[in-house]
Amino acid sequence: MHFDLTDLRLYLNILDTGNITAGAARSHLSLAAASARIRAMEASLGIEFLERGRRGVSPTPAGKALAQHAQVLLQQAERMQQDLIEYAKGVKGQVRLLCNTTAITEYLPELLADFLRDHPNLDIDLQELPSTRITHALRQGAADLGVVSDAVDTDGLQTRYFRDDPLVLILPRDHPLADTGPLSFSATLHHDYVGLNANSALAVYLEEQALHSGLRMQVRIRADGFEGVMRMVARGAGLAIVPLAAVERWPAETAFKSVVLEEPWARRKLLLCARDLTVLPGYAQALLNALTLP
Repeated sequence: MHFDLTDLRLYLNILDTGNITAGAARSHLSLAAASARIRAMEASLGIEFLERGRRGVSPTPAGKALAQHAQVLLQQAERMQQDLIEYAKGVKGQVRLLCNTTAITEYLPELLADFLRDHPNLDIDLQELPSTRITHALRQGAADLGVVSDAVDTDGLQTRYFRDDPLVLILPRDHPLADTGPLSFSATLHHDYVGLNANSALAVYLEEQALHSGLRMQVRIRADGFEGVMRMVARGAGLAIVPLAAVERWPAETAFKSVVLEEPWARRKLLLCARDLTVLPGYAQALLNALTLP
């Protein structure tokens, strides 16, 4: 058996993405090179690790065992690198951090900047994903830490409180719903919305909640950030759902109104999570400590 770390990272990336092409791209390998590596891994033991199908690949029983061992070996390799970092000039550790939209835009920029300033030998690989995809990636060992909504299933992961993150409905002051009290999300879905980029974690989350109500959001236009969304709502383009933290950064005389949503999922909290918070590599543990409230 001759597997190297590149083989193991490639294999885990393929499982995480669900197909060899995407796994190869994430591993910075050509499809031909990635396919050759997987074939060589299987040939070395005479067993198949992947079941190929029209919709992608899934692990065989042997493949599931390989994934578990690969995750442990890669974590050990990263810990070894971190332990030796002080003795290797130019070698830098890297924390893989996955976050939902609100965490990445409202709470983390200053915290991460301070962390990077205080840890010159560390980098952060930061990626925005929906909370459900973050928990899946953490279970697969594809990241060190995640910041997710408490509305998702974190079974098999360890969590720590990060921040309260309630979502609120914002609407123009002359909108027909502006004079009502607390509203349900479903009661707003017959009105036009201003949304975030369709690929953002919060946009995906809200679309899922709308579908649970048996309806679709009527999104007239999308913006790349909360500021653009709120500016459009203030000028009468439609409704929007944004974090309360984003609204609180705006001046009090702003031209829109914020309304509490009745749904429990809108009164969410953000959680730090990992497969095991007690055995994180040293550099990931340092980031966890920096993000934990005193």
